[in-house]
Amino acid sequence: MLTSSSLLQKERALQLAWARYQAYPNFEHFVEFSLAINNCTDTLTQQSQIGLHHICRQLEQQTLLLFGDENNHPIAADIMRALGEQVARLCELLRRYCDSEGEITQERRARPKPEDAPAARVTNGVQQVFLMGEHGARQHDLATQLGYFGISVYEGGWNLPASGHSGFGAYLLDVDEQPAGRWLSTLQQLRERVPMAYIVCLGMPDDFIAMNQALQAGADHCMAQSASLQQILSQVLTHRETEEQESYRVLIIEDSRTAAHVINRALEERGTLTQVLYDPLQTLSVVRQFQPDLILMDMYMPSCTGVEVARVIRQHDEFLSIPIVYLSGETNIGLQVEALRLGGDQFLTKPFNPVLVNAVVKSKIDRYRALRRSMQNDSLTGLLNHISSQQALTTALERLQDDEGLAVAMLDIDHFKQVNDTHGHPVGDQVIRSLAWLLKQRLRRSDVIGRYGGEEFVAGLARARADDAEEILDRIRNDFSRIVFHGNDNRPFQTSFSVGVAVCMEGVPTRKNLKTLLEAADAALYQAKRQGRNRVVLTRR
Repeated sequence: MLTSSSLLQKERALQLAWARYQAYPNFEHFVEFSLAINNCTDTLTQQSQIGLHHICRQLEQQTLLLFGDENNHPIAADIMRALGEQVARLCELLRRYCDSEGEITQERRARPKPEDAPAARVTNGVQQVFLMGEHGARQHDLATQLGYFGISVYEGGWNLPASGHSGFGAYLLDVDEQPAGRWLSTLQQLRERVPMAYIVCLGMPDDFIAMNQALQAGADHCMAQSASLQQILSQVLTHRETEEQESYRVLIIEDSRTAAHVINRALEERGTLTQVLYDPLQTLSVVRQFQPDLILMDMYMPSCTGVEVARVIRQHDEFLSIPIVYLSGETNIGLQVEALRLGGDQFLTKPFNPVLVNAVVKSKIDRYRALRRSMQNDSLTGLLNHISSQQALTTALERLQDDEGLAVAMLDIDHFKQVNDTHGHPVGDQVIRSLAWLLKQRLRRSDVIGRYGGEEFVAGLARARADDAEEILDRIRNDFSRIVFHGNDNRPFQTSFSVGVAVCMEGVPTRKNLKTLLEAADAALYQAKRQGRNRVVLTRR
């Protein structure tokens, strides 16, 4: 997970790499500089820091155009001067981010102590939204709805933020029925003043030219005039939604120690965990022990070929989906195709561009992890599915210390069948997604949140006292009941949910029995339904 200190380390590494190239402008130092920029860009992409990522990516693209080989360096003095100015600007913005919003974000994501549990109600990603444009019913409704998700909303008309503004948060620019010249000029000035902000244009005409102009002027996303309030909410709530990621794990199978060192260095520059295997005959045992996200290996080794290694790996069901990338000097297209047909995923020829290797590794691992997530997460909400929820709750129970407890809550949307029958299943899906967003916004990253089935959810709050868990869930229940949805006929409606909470208390021997805890929470939920719904019922085990 991104922290201020880790991003500052990347900023310093970027500065140092650029200083080395300025002092000794050779190809090797330019490679290090390119890797440093690539590392920053990937990190900002993972954390959805849109504005900074946009600036960093532009610098990365320019750098890659200048990459070349030993004969292209040093670059021309005027190009070096211009590139240096861009590096200085990016580093300044990275430091500003770390000095202000980065520290705030990290504090909010930190795991609260048991006595601070009520303070765990924080937003995940977006903390501030600035509405710009003509004041109207849509802006009022949007501000009201965002408030229920704990997001601060500021309405500023067409007034641009003052120079020197921090530039964080999301800016929603409502261009509906406004002359293109006016909103384009405002958008360009806004992007200049808040380079790190996330900017969305609302009420856009469904026209290619207009949307292309908006994106060129600095918008990160465009929403057509037909976009519903719920679609706008979805865009705001999910654009900064990130999951904590473990470092990439790559197994390098290479008999040449020199080649392995070069590959290893390129990967470690961006924080990838690596293990080098010089003897391919040990592949199966090392794969089981290291559990790599990707295997990077040479095509030709003394004891066997990379294709033979891949074929043996693919004989084992548990390793079928691990990406395999070949690195070799082999240029025969026929042999490359055959290598891919027999178990490989990509073929990179030597000598390789380390930035390209990192890009391929990232792309393959992201898809591999996305496949795993699709098996563990609910497709509608992104929350853990039924089986994964139980596994996560079991793990949470096992990790509890003797003086800690766990609150398990079962939540069920009230009269949900009536919502589907009256307003249609797509609207019902939106209601389900809204509750999922609210739970993710208000609960801690360390808590377990899952869709248990249909309109039923489960949550596990570790190290939370019974009264704290009840208070947190009751506030979420109250805010959800105030959210306004719109059916197919645009008629507004509201709904609610009921909660049953079971808390295993410290020192109780039966607390590690998840089945008993879930049954108790379910019984409390049934009691909440019988008492009239839209309430929280707590039981202690």
